[in-house]
Amino acid sequence: MNAPVSPEIVLEGRNLARHYVLKRGTFAEPATVRALADATFSLEAGKTLAVVGESGCGKSTLARLVTMIEAPTAGELRIDGKLVPFTTHVDKELRRKVQIIFQDPYGSLNPRQKVGTILEEPLRLNTSDSAAQRQEKARAMMTKVGLRPEHYDRYPHMFSGGQRQRIAIARALMLNPKILVLDEPVSALDVSIQAQVLNLLSDLQKEFGLAYLFISHDLSVVRHIADDVMVMYLGRPVEFGPAADLFANPRHPYTRALLSATPTTDPDKRSERIRLTGELPSPLRPPSGCAFHPRCPFVFNRCDVEMPQLKTRAGNVTLACHGVEEERI
Repeated sequence: MNAPVSPEIVLEGRNLARHYVLKRGTFAEPATVRALADATFSLEAGKTLAVVGESGCGKSTLARLVTMIEAPTAGELRIDGKLVPFTTHVDKELRRKVQIIFQDPYGSLNPRQKVGTILEEPLRLNTSDSAAQRQEKARAMMTKVGLRPEHYDRYPHMFSGGQRQRIAIARALMLNPKILVLDEPVSALDVSIQAQVLNLLSDLQKEFGLAYLFISHDLSVVRHIADDVMVMYLGRPVEFGPAADLFANPRHPYTRALLSATPTTDPDKRSERIRLTGELPSPLRPPSGCAFHPRCPFVFNRCDVEMPQLKTRAGNVTLACHGVEEERI
């Protein structure tokens, strides 16, 4: 009998944190913004990990760390099993394994370059391919993302939003990465176009075995594309687990509130809207204890004095919640 094959982990973060020091004038003490704290996760080849939460929860900060645009203040990041040496120069080979697709297809493409040039540029900068080889690869990638041959010599302003996002996807794939960071990749598109782009991403993932770090605030999109979900609040993960389990039975009060606000056409899955009171706290002055406690309907004494850790198990899901830990929820 053959032994089971272990999953290939292509991305792993351990206790990742990112702090920013803000100067507040000549005489004021600098302030520290803890944009990300204690983010621990792993991502398998061919799978999608969605990172969700309100604006300011640390999603984009995590994306900048994974793409090696910024170095973490603390913690470790491993890509394809290799520890990223942020204290020294990160080699090109490691950077090639992670590419990013941005939210805005209008702003992420150079308006002065033709599509062919845009797609060939990563090859020109990172490989020794000849001009003929670069053009051949660019045209082949255009076909894979649903662009026509005549699009090669056109400029970005001549395309629709969905087509521009296809160009961005093609550019990200030119270096054969293992991981794509998708930073709100469909939120700027019409709903009908969103479905087309998501289907394309799904097809490409199956063909190339890509791992996706999918950053989104839209849980209706996440429900259909994610294998695992990490819910974040004020820079910290609060619930993590398989998407099917998390959507079927959310346990953290914040996750419940997010899901209750997500529209659904299935009458069996509709639930009463949970309305959170108050605003998202400032990361400059986070609440004591659990950051969610000022808005939580299940708050009790322990919540405002002790920070919960992401360790409480509820089936296949891990969460940071004193109420669930003590079986109050």
